Amino acid sequence: MTEQLQPTSVALNRLVVVGLGLIGASAAKAARDRGLCRQVIGISRRDSTLEIALQQGVIDRAETSLESLGAELGHGDMVLIGVPTLTVAEVLADCSKWLSDQVTVTDVASVKGNVVEMARTIYGEIPPQLVPGHPIAGSEKSGVNAAQADLFVDHRVILTPTEQTGDDHLQRVSAFWRGVGASVTSMPVSRHDKILAATSHLPHLLAYALVDSLAAGGEHRDIFRFAAGGFRDFTRIAASDPVMWRDITVANREAILGVLDPVLEDFAALRSAVDRGDQQVLIETFTRARDARRYFEKLLENRSMNLSPARSETRYRLSPGGHGQATLRVPGDKSMSHRSVMLGSLAEGMTEVTGFLEGEDSLATLQAFRDMGVLIEGPDQGRLAIHGVGLHGLKAPIRPLYLGNSGTSMRLLCGLLAGQNFAVELTGDESLSKRPMARVANPLRQMGAVIETAEGGRPPLKIQGGKTLHAIDYDMPMASAQVKSCLLLAGLYADGTTTVREPAPTRDHTERMLHGFGYAVDSASGRASLSGGGVLKARRIDVPADISSAAFFMVAAAITPGSDILLKHVGVNPTRTGIIAILRLMGSDIDVHDQGEIGGEPIADIRIRYRPLVGIDIPQDQVPLAIDEFPVIFVAAACAAGRTRLTGAAELRVKESDRIQVMADGLQALGIAAQPTTDGMQIEGGQLSGGEVDSHGDHRIAMAFSIAALRANGEILIGNCNNVATSFPEFVDLAQVIGLAIRVEDMA
Repeated sequence: MTEQLQPTSVALNRLVVVGLGLIGASAAKAARDRGLCRQVIGISRRDSTLEIALQQGVIDRAETSLESLGAELGHGDMVLIGVPTLTVAEVLADCSKWLSDQVTVTDVASVKGNVVEMARTIYGEIPPQLVPGHPIAGSEKSGVNAAQADLFVDHRVILTPTEQTGDDHLQRVSAFWRGVGASVTSMPVSRHDKILAATSHLPHLLAYALVDSLAAGGEHRDIFRFAAGGFRDFTRIAASDPVMWRDITVANREAILGVLDPVLEDFAALRSAVDRGDQQVLIETFTRARDARRYFEKLLENRSMNLSPARSETRYRLSPGGHGQATLRVPGDKSMSHRSVMLGSLAEGMTEVTGFLEGEDSLATLQAFRDMGVLIEGPDQGRLAIHGVGLHGLKAPIRPLYLGNSGTSMRLLCGLLAGQNFAVELTGDESLSKRPMARVANPLRQMGAVIETAEGGRPPLKIQGGKTLHAIDYDMPMASAQVKSCLLLAGLYADGTTTVREPAPTRDHTERMLHGFGYAVDSASGRASLSGGGVLKARRIDVPADISSAAFFMVAAAITPGSDILLKHVGVNPTRTGIIAILRLMGSDIDVHDQGEIGGEPIADIRIRYRPLVGIDIPQDQVPLAIDEFPVIFVAAACAAGRTRLTGAAELRVKESDRIQVMADGLQALGIAAQPTTDGMQIEGGQLSGGEVDSHGDHRIAMAFSIAALRANGEILIGNCNNVATSFPEFVDLAQVIGLAIRVEDMA
């Protein structure tokens, strides 16, 4: 999986740049201008290139080969190979002859698989000193004259170390690229080549082909004379170096063809629609593309929401204190946002959704259904228009469905997709890939589904299509709304009546929303049943504010003297109100008023004012009703007088992180006596101190420790906060409204 490389103090002695084209020369000039090494040496076959490089201050010294230089180089020196892709082998051969294994070797080629295989052939193995790399920067200009010292500033550099790569060499290369202003990320070789085939290599091929085709036409002068900005912007890259792009295309042809072939099929379908004048296909294609583009823009606007595994690390720095006073409306309920997209897509007719949560998890679900052919307009300020395709109208996606960090998406989609007539693969990020999926895969197999999982019942999941599902009567071994919902969604496609029994109450959004879409569900006394073969009918859905997001501000008011926070239009589904019950038992002053109902879901305004808290034994019947809120409940316990005990919450160990252990570690780092147990925790209330905690990429833990700063007596630093956007994109802004002094720091 992708890894964000951290800053390092590894020193660089001499930098040797072999090949002084745009990238090599820019790297040399940046290193020289910034004083990143003692000496910058350039190697080129052309004397004229070396003369220009010396005259323009790109290099300190010129050489014509590694042979004349190799004996000088040793530990702390680095050779950067900046020649065209297909000639990297020649330089690697020289490296193997003339360099000691103490010299770090890296490259800038756009295709990494080719470089690694060349190195294996030349050395007989992949040498530890080799760190394959690729700066995502460039220009249509080329050559030493185009060198720019700031070319890499705020651009990404992807390193693709192998298992054999030495740590010291990796850190030296990472430090160099950070030193020239780049953000450095690590990923596997094969993933790099697939991503670049889609995002860089294919666009260049298309630009070359379009310009070549139009230039051959009889009206090419007028075409280029009157070309609009879009044409100029897209075809600008056709002015790039043809030799370089020939080499890249040949070296990465397999990955490029894997992307190009589906695109050509889509072009053929679009041409057919144009020929027929098929307005429906055209509007669906254009709308889908427009909204997908907006979706990607939204991810790019917020770095922590970037679905690409190549992401920089974000951390929070919080000063102690805050007033805890505000009237707030937190974002829409994530559970309902997921389900609105799923059921709206399977309904007949258009479903309008308002209040949709535009966080990464919900957007991942939305994109999955777009990938399966559903036309979804938006999101636009929380509004969606979903053009449902019916229970049997989904289409096979052309690639695996990537669900980011969303366990809800993956588990619910397992049930829904088990009844389709096509095969599909579900993947996610590193965190999701560690989450247990056997709890849904096993009962689905009992229904007749064929599902493959990775080792330990974890993602990725491969679901075979065309299988007949049979209803089951299933007793869940542990309370889980996701398992229950998964089986009910599979039951839509099963012969007979599917019944799910739960050992304790869990959230019932799926049952309520199915009712809203006109599908009969029998739910009572810990049991939910439905029969397959029905129809979902489109409707309007208003998603209320998420009580799980509201919980952070409920605890903020509960622990802050003088506080008074009013939370508006919050969903208070009785299967989700454990946070209210637990805080009341601890002594919190909570008033729930203006209660109503929207689309079958109860809503209310919630007002919380400070009152000293006391420790309690948390009732086990409240555990499933507050399972997602326990990270911030633990913070409330840390601020309460006396001891708080939680039992019966083993589920917390298999969330986005082991929330029991991670919260215990963090509380201990902040001076609180917190003792983890197998299924819970014991916390002695006390004074929160400042300190540094690691959220382990778990958004709820990052937000919980942010709230802790309200009662801390020192600065709190929270690491790995990228995934806060997963459930609560507006958290930082709202935290500042209640007086939290929170600063977001990008570690790139």
